[in-house]
Amino acid sequence: MSNYLRKVSLQKPVTIKYRNQTADDFLKQMLELKKELNAVGNNFNQAVHKLHLLDKIPEFRIWINQYDGLQKVLLNKVQEINLRVNQLYQEWLLK
Repeated sequence: MSNYLRKVSLQKPVTIKYRNQTADDFLKQMLELKKELNAVGNNFNQAVHKLHLLDKIPEFRIWINQYDGLQKVLLNKVQEINLRVNQLYQEWLLK
């Protein structure tokens, strides 16, 4: 506030920054979603790890192979979303 008053009293140009409340709300929701996705990814990772402990049982070998592929896809998507949310957050901080 003091910086603003100083510029006004000295008749210097004042830069006003505008915050878009809708964008702020969206970013807040995306950050919450990011946390939830990380938790889902961690839980899925733990489940696949437990399946690996059962790989001596023939029926579980099929599940392990199937869920290994799904785990990689899920973790890649979660990482992609994390990167994008982080980029949006960094852009938002600069505005």
